[in-house]
Amino acid sequence: MHYRMVESYRVNDQVRHETILNLGTLDELPEVEQKKSLGQRINDLMRQSVTGKTSLFVETDDLTEQLAQKFFQEIKNKQRINKAGGDYHVIDTQTIKNKDVREAGAEWLCYQALEQLQVRNVFEQKDWNETDTQLALTHIISRAVYPASEYKTSRWIQENSSVCEITGYPKEQITKDKLYEISHRLFSVKDELEKHLSKKTNELFDLDDTIIIYDLTNTYYEGAMLGSKLAKFGRSKEKRNDARLIVLAVVVNAEGFLKYSQIFEGNMSDCNSLQHIIGELSKRTSASGRKPVVVLDAGISSEENLQLLRDHQYDYLCVSRSGMRKYHVDPNTQPVIITDNKNRPITLQKVKIDGVLDNFILVESLGKTLKEKSIYSRFTERFEQAMNQIKLGLQKKSGIKQHNKVWERIGRAKEKYQRVAKFYEINTAQDANGKVIDITWNQKPIEKNEGRYLLRTTLDEKDEKVQWTIYNTIREIEATFRVLKTDLDLRPIYHKTDKASMAHLHLGLLAYQIVNTVRYQLKQKGINSQWIEIVRIMNTQKMVTTTMVDQYEQNILVRQCSEPVEKVSAIYQSLNYKEKPFSRKKFVVPQTEIFLKNNTDLQKVNDR
Repeated sequence: MHYRMVESYRVNDQVRHETILNLGTLDELPEVEQKKSLGQRINDLMRQSVTGKTSLFVETDDLTEQLAQKFFQEIKNKQRINKAGGDYHVIDTQTIKNKDVREAGAEWLCYQALEQLQVRNVFEQKDWNETDTQLALTHIISRAVYPASEYKTSRWIQENSSVCEITGYPKEQITKDKLYEISHRLFSVKDELEKHLSKKTNELFDLDDTIIIYDLTNTYYEGAMLGSKLAKFGRSKEKRNDARLIVLAVVVNAEGFLKYSQIFEGNMSDCNSLQHIIGELSKRTSASGRKPVVVLDAGISSEENLQLLRDHQYDYLCVSRSGMRKYHVDPNTQPVIITDNKNRPITLQKVKIDGVLDNFILVESLGKTLKEKSIYSRFTERFEQAMNQIKLGLQKKSGIKQHNKVWERIGRAKEKYQRVAKFYEINTAQDANGKVIDITWNQKPIEKNEGRYLLRTTLDEKDEKVQWTIYNTIREIEATFRVLKTDLDLRPIYHKTDKASMAHLHLGLLAYQIVNTVRYQLKQKGINSQWIEIVRIMNTQKMVTTTMVDQYEQNILVRQCSEPVEKVSAIYQSLNYKEKPFSRKKFVVPQTEIFLKNNTDLQKVNDR
């Protein structure tokens, strides 16, 4: 009998065999097990030469090892090692199955963004071990991709996502309690993370923070929160005045990157918060030797806050809270007309207010005029409908007619529609018994400033367009709050303690840093998709395990990431990110009587 090393593979549905090396009669090895050990050892040496890794093999005696080294050297000399090191199998196609399919694209995208931001450097400086670092990265990515409670997030990780394969954290160890714990630990290094990310984003994208925007928002609790020091009743931006609130203040630069954040009690007014933030503005920004211009919304631009900024030598630009009846046009200037994104005219005119040193620009926007008229008309219609309902009640037998009760109903309507109710004069008529028999109302003549407002600034800028452009950066903070509340699910809060609430908000801000890092770079390449749309596109890329059985009845398992579709590939290329977390992982599970367990075989040949 002669023996040879043979490679089997399939070409056009036909099985082919190619001889790697003739081994001769192998009379030196009388036992069958010795021949099997020889084949395994040769195969192991070939695999090691290609991959650099040694697999498990049956321990050989000295003679078998000597022959294996001899034959392996012959294979190398004949330059068959690359062929022998290939990955060919004869597969029964009916046994091919796909299983354990998990989402991978969005998770891999977020992981690379965190690596780009070098977030793990902060954890290393705090002496976190690798396991805690992996869990922290896992939770931040999960919040960005699948914002939900810790309980739902743990189920998503275990059942739907490949995030643990990407970060390296053991999936089977994920629990809601561990996610809670790592959230609190992340909040314990909040300042370090914010400072690192503020500096790193400036370095990565060559930003200098010449303009920063400060604003507040609030979110409400689903729960009583009776013992909370933070949860207070206040003016809800979501009109949830029945629920306790918590206030989030953020400072972002013109590109939307977070510079600083602070959490306040729910009854903190917008205008009273700036004094708590002012000391951090210079620490968290880098404006190339000069302080940044602070852009404020009208709710924060009180005289006290503007004076506070002047005292700390900050320039500012904001919407003036007063002065619409006091200004007069600067006779030395001409109006400048620009257009908005819908090609509607916006007129900019420099004006002056006596006794005020700041510069003012009167803005008249057709788009804003149409919007305000629509809102005013809608609320006017609803208020008059409410008044008609009260009036109809006077004609009903069981309707409310008592004078004080009627005015209570009128008062509730005025409170609900206070934006327009203040422009109405309301009168009631009574009978001899003091019951209301009629209600009349008339709209007062009013001077409206629809679509008109004043920009106020300390900047001595000659070009009105420049000041208008600076003010429009405030849209960045509006976009920030929209992403936080909608895409990252910060609204409402279900946590029951202040500590958990702050950790929850901070986790959302960390996820936002991923979102803005990705979206900022994509916008530079002309991709302006919202984050929720980016996640949808990226979720088309999956991690999948393919199983099959070869001609030796070996079970072959291949774990790999699917090829990115065109849109996914475009996103990766725009970001200069890798398209796959790893090429593939292969496992071969042999039967106990199979001669060889990889892609080569030792065959008997009749001696003629």
